[in-house]
Amino acid sequence: MTRGRLRVLLGAAPGVGKTYEMLADAHRLSAAGHDVVVAVVETHGRTATAAQTVGLERVPLRTVMHRGVALGELDLEAVIARAPQIALVDELAHTNAPGSTNEKRWQDVEALLDAGIDVITTVNVQHIESLGGVVEQITGIAQQETVPDAAVRAADDIEVVDLAPQSLRDRLSAGSVYPAERVDAALSNYFRLGNLTALRELALLWLADEVDSALRRYRDEHGIASTWQARERVVVALTGGPEGETMLRRGARIAARSAGGELLAVHVLTQDGLRGSPPGALSAQQRLVSALGGSYHQIVGDDVAESLVEFAQTSDATQLVIGVSRRSRLAAVFTGPGIGAEVIRRSGDIDVHTVSHSAAGAHAALPRITGGPLGWRRQALGLAIALVGGPLLSWLLYSFRSPASITSDVLAYQLLVVVVALIGGIRPALFAAVLSGLTLDFLFVEPLFTVTIADPLHTLALVMYVVSAVLVSIVVDQAARRARTARRASAEAELLAAVASSVLRGDSAPLALVSRAREAFGFSGVRLLDHDGRVLATDGEPLPDTAPELVPVGARAVLELHGSALDAPARRLLDAIVAQLAAAIEHTDLTATARRADVLAETDRVRSALLSAISHDLRRPLAAAMAAVGGLRGSTRLSPTDRAELLETADESLGTLSKLVTDLLDASRVEAGVLAVSLTDVDAGAAVVSALDELGFGPDDVELGLDPALPALRADPVLLQRVLVNVLANAHRHTPPGSRVLVTTSRLGETAEIRIVDRGEGVPLERQQSMFAPFQREGDHDNTVGLGLGLALSRGFTEGMSGSLSPEDTPGGGLTMVIALPVASDTTHPTGADA
Repeated sequence: MTRGRLRVLLGAAPGVGKTYEMLADAHRLSAAGHDVVVAVVETHGRTATAAQTVGLERVPLRTVMHRGVALGELDLEAVIARAPQIALVDELAHTNAPGSTNEKRWQDVEALLDAGIDVITTVNVQHIESLGGVVEQITGIAQQETVPDAAVRAADDIEVVDLAPQSLRDRLSAGSVYPAERVDAALSNYFRLGNLTALRELALLWLADEVDSALRRYRDEHGIASTWQARERVVVALTGGPEGETMLRRGARIAARSAGGELLAVHVLTQDGLRGSPPGALSAQQRLVSALGGSYHQIVGDDVAESLVEFAQTSDATQLVIGVSRRSRLAAVFTGPGIGAEVIRRSGDIDVHTVSHSAAGAHAALPRITGGPLGWRRQALGLAIALVGGPLLSWLLYSFRSPASITSDVLAYQLLVVVVALIGGIRPALFAAVLSGLTLDFLFVEPLFTVTIADPLHTLALVMYVVSAVLVSIVVDQAARRARTARRASAEAELLAAVASSVLRGDSAPLALVSRAREAFGFSGVRLLDHDGRVLATDGEPLPDTAPELVPVGARAVLELHGSALDAPARRLLDAIVAQLAAAIEHTDLTATARRADVLAETDRVRSALLSAISHDLRRPLAAAMAAVGGLRGSTRLSPTDRAELLETADESLGTLSKLVTDLLDASRVEAGVLAVSLTDVDAGAAVVSALDELGFGPDDVELGLDPALPALRADPVLLQRVLVNVLANAHRHTPPGSRVLVTTSRLGETAEIRIVDRGEGVPLERQQSMFAPFQREGDHDNTVGLGLGLALSRGFTEGMSGSLSPEDTPGGGLTMVIALPVASDTTHPTGADA
């Protein structure tokens, strides 16, 4: 019997539409003539989902009694007996009631597949077994029902039913997912925007890994060795050398350029272990790989280049990052092009990036223009050609000589001289000209086997022969000199362009300029010091027991150079870099001055706002108190009622004045960073109830949804009560008549959240941060409400307790203020408060 096919609809969270999509597909398949039955569907009371079941054949559920409750479970035997072409089985991770044929529903699905029935099923990403720990970290909720990864990965088709997090929250607010009484609690806990975003990413990444595995299996089954660049994978080859950090960071930047890019670091260990790198360096680089979000691999192989390319190909790498060889050019002459060149030759369609680094020697140094125009290697090569080519040519020409061949013999020797001149320059060419002239006279000019020149014309011919060689050599020397000068000019232009771009980058310019100068001039170390000896930027290592050269940089710094002295052209270029360094330091100083000016301007703005606020808010209660006290002192015939009224006015005004002064003092302590915080274990429920008592709010004003299992918070009880009072007062002020403020508590990992939800007009997104600035009265122009310091102080107090105070939009309208504080321990403290 042919095994049935399994199709899985994967969702990030409940309510994204998996069951609805499954039923919609069933209608399409049924209309196309397929035999489709509903084996089990969980509608959860959702009207739209229940409506989709109309018109589909349903196999009746089997009733199972458990603890006196009748439960409906999938009737496996009935579905197999019905033998449909396609069966719909909702919620793959469901645990069956005791007494069922199988413990888990995914086992029922396996039985249906073995019976040759195709199955369409649904599952949420939080129920996949391997992701349970990650989901618990995200949501703070441990999943009790899970399905093995193998059961899901064995599916013939896996499809993500996706919905944007905010759209899902909107569906939840509209009552399309849960009943109205569960909406606020769900939005405040599992269905937080951050939770949904993380779960969505988790679902998409899990599916991407599954697709990647399927693609690799397909290529293995079909013998496809070439790389399919479905997504960016960057492999960084590590040797354990000092260049590893530079290469890893470059590889991470390449991988980050595309969505879903992966970073893989690999170190090839030879079987004899002779070329192993220091374990300490590799351990540090391995930690850096993890910090960059990549994976570290170590493989064994004798041929490093072959092993590296093979690993990249089997990993479906699209980019391969290697370092510039640390060997000198002379070493490369004797030992071959090296591993890098071999990797490039074997890489095929994998792009290879060769990253320069400080350990690569003088690769970035400026070409020298001193000395001969042609290097000693070319001169030696020219001389070798003259020494070897002359005798060989003489033997060849002498073997075929004739009385009429003298002209061709002369031209052949002339050609040899020209070739030597082109390769080695004037000195090898002169040697070849004299040697070939003497050989020509000795072997081919009468009298033979002597160097006697009987005819004066032969002497003239020999002189012209040598002159022509000299002229060709001069042309070659001039061309080589101009080429070297052009290379030097190009390198200088590149260096100056890099210097200019470094200056434009701002704060990092001094370090970039110091590094570029060290590489360009071949210094072992360069340091930029201020006049107090503090290091502003450094690159390389200073030479021990040597006196560095000191170059002044503007009026407040000096450049310390460790290495050989510079020639005149290099000195002029260094002066340009020093000038740019001075400009960069000045730019840094100006930027710091501008920042200080911004701080002073902000302080001045706050001071102006403070004076403006004090001019009215302090004058009003002060004037009222003075008038009341003056009335009491100035009249002796006041009635008891009038006296009591004046005392009440004075007391109320002085209380308001005391609160305003206290807020001002608290604000000054927060701004100065000297807020006194005494952290202790605080019961969140008790703190909420105390704040409500202070405000005089009752059940008609506030609805409580406190978690009785919430651990104690680590907070300052006095500051926390002040935060709660301010935020609750704001929420109550903006809540429309007939509505109540909702207060909930919940735990998210090592953080507890107190959420205060109002149903007012809300605050536009662009204003949600500015409302925490001092002297802001969002939507309120009545100065009797105070100085507008409430939210500013609340955020300052919360941050002083290592927490946060952040706003969120309330679905359906309004504003939710989230107070997040660390939990003290896992010991639970009952809140003792009822809604």
